[in-house]
Amino acid sequence: MLETYEKALKWIHGIRRFGKKPGLKRMEWMMDKLDHPEKKVPMIHVAGTNGKGSTVTFIRHLLQEQGLVVGTFTSPFIEVFNERISVNGEPISNEQLLALANAIYPLAEALEKTELGGPSEFEVITAMMFLYFGTGQVDVAVVEVGIGGLLDSTNILTPEVSVITTIGMDHMELLGKTLPEIAAQKAGIIKPGVPVVAGNIPKEALEVIEKIAQNQQSPLYAFQKDYVISKWHTLPTWGEQFTYEDDQIMLQPIQLSMLGRHQTENAAAAIKAVAVFSQKRALLLNHEKMLLGLKQAFWPGRMEKISDSPLIVMDGAHNVPGIQRLIETIKLDFAQQEIVILFAALRNKEYSKMIQMLKKVPHVHLILTSFEHERAVTAEDICQEEDMVFFEVWQEALLAAVKQAGEDSVLLITGSLYFISEVRRTLLK
Repeated sequence: MLETYEKALKWIHGIRRFGKKPGLKRMEWMMDKLDHPEKKVPMIHVAGTNGKGSTVTFIRHLLQEQGLVVGTFTSPFIEVFNERISVNGEPISNEQLLALANAIYPLAEALEKTELGGPSEFEVITAMMFLYFGTGQVDVAVVEVGIGGLLDSTNILTPEVSVITTIGMDHMELLGKTLPEIAAQKAGIIKPGVPVVAGNIPKEALEVIEKIAQNQQSPLYAFQKDYVISKWHTLPTWGEQFTYEDDQIMLQPIQLSMLGRHQTENAAAAIKAVAVFSQKRALLLNHEKMLLGLKQAFWPGRMEKISDSPLIVMDGAHNVPGIQRLIETIKLDFAQQEIVILFAALRNKEYSKMIQMLKKVPHVHLILTSFEHERAVTAEDICQEEDMVFFEVWQEALLAAVKQAGEDSVLLITGSLYFISEVRRTLLK
């Protein structure tokens, strides 16, 4: 028995994150003991290299504006652990989290004694989420994949619609060394006969997804083929505007409060997913409310403006594809301005490649730092980058970055989402 919220968190975080034999058998065992809560509520399943969190939030706002109570499961958290399991954007309470942990705790202990071995940290959190959403708390749940898809612990669900946002090079040690290999893992969420929406995905990866969808007899809706965006431009106030069209819906002008062309792609995939979901559930969509939901959608740490003077922006570009999209946004929206970039990464990412990419951007002053995480990149890791400015303490790096950023400059804080979370909490205080 876990007596307090703090003890529940300590237990959850004390479980090994990875290292368990991959597969869904432990999740199936726990769900069986809980009478299969994952089958008791309609769900939308979202996989992809980047854009999952933003797409989940667009889907959530679209459905919420239609009057539905929407559960979301996301990772990692930005402010508080509880936000990983949220209802209409509100994290569950400490009391609810404690109750869920106490429901899973004896199962985890019993599972430890079987040949399957105890669950991982992510499996425990996933089980808690299924239990919560499956007990009548929500009308629909939008579930983000942890890593990959095929062997991810969320993949025991059969959704109303699956979404694959993007495919890029990340988690190669787990998912494969090529885009087709990674695509095959992500496409593991495609279930027989369940429609799948594909975002802006490279041709060689999309071909893999098309083949798997065909084998599963699952209708596939591809970006700029089965649903199309046009008339895109960046708003002077902050955000994006575009038009969306498919066989059933035309929405214009769509305004997003999130900056970056990639957000129009995430929003379009979300619109298509909601359109498919509503068709299956006989839900009539109010287009005005859809526009309102899209405009209201916000996801912390994604091209998020923290301050106007100086202009401070935070973006969790934590892998090479994320940095590519960040550089696109810089070149489009901040081409005339000096940019000071404060960057920190995890050791298991291609941090040297990301640093080299950022160094090549015109008008950029790059400052590197570290943060409180066992896998954070340190000065020793990048000693070969002799011309780099590096601060071991990010608070000192931030002060140096603010000093360097002039009145017309942009201070961009980017890299690991764990780093973004840590800095954001401090800045918003």
